[in-house]
Amino acid sequence: MGILEVKGVGKRFGGLQALGNVNLSIHENTVHAIIGPNGAGKSTLLNCLVGKLMPDTGSVMFDGQSVLGRKPHEINQMGISRVFQTPEIFGDLTVMENMMIPCFAKRDGAFRMHAFESIAQERDLIAKAEKMLSDVGMLEKREMVASSMSRGDKRRLEIAMCLVQEPKLLLLDEPTAGMARADTNNTIELLKQIKAERDITIAIIEHDMHVVFSLADRITVLAQGTPLVEDTPDNIKGHPKVKEAYLGETQQV
Repeated sequence: MGILEVKGVGKRFGGLQALGNVNLSIHENTVHAIIGPNGAGKSTLLNCLVGKLMPDTGSVMFDGQSVLGRKPHEINQMGISRVFQTPEIFGDLTVMENMMIPCFAKRDGAFRMHAFESIAQERDLIAKAEKMLSDVGMLEKREMVASSMSRGDKRRLEIAMCLVQEPKLLLLDEPTAGMARADTNNTIELLKQIKAERDITIAIIEHDMHVVFSLADRITVLAQGTPLVEDTPDNIKGHPKVKEAYLGETQQV
């Protein structure tokens, strides 16, 4: 059994079936990619996993517990962190202030703005945040206002904000979207480093096949809301239906 087990999940929006009988098993300490064209149901599935949407049918089990009916912050407390397609950071705050918010939330179950009033006394949390910034190569930017950074650095910060909560499962929604190739390659290397240094499971939705094949241990291909195939990257590359429908004959991988 995987750390995340999705069984028979379906979701409709009026007359549109976004997901139909989705079965997915993501095993502990692996990188599992979910790919497919626009409209395949990838984001809908992800939203069902983190409490943003309630599926009409099926079950979602994480580490032996159901996530269905729980609020997003409760699912986060269970050990699931999500990196959004557009970096979700606090642009008016410094890098360090951004880092302290999930530190407080992890310890206290929630974050309240007045916590900043006594932040200088939070030596343990400050040390934890600084260690994580160092791990992702952002410590020297700790006093920068987050909105002034490049998209690649914003993504790096958001990943650090997730990791400082010590999740068991990290969900990445197109983590390299909108990046230049250099930032994309840096993000790939960062994720490889994270996987090598931590006991963590990663599920990634991504359109860039260079990213997918650089990171994934297993790949699930969604088509019209239903899994078409799940296999290793090498077998996915050679699968004729997948190659034609999702990778493209001329895609370089």
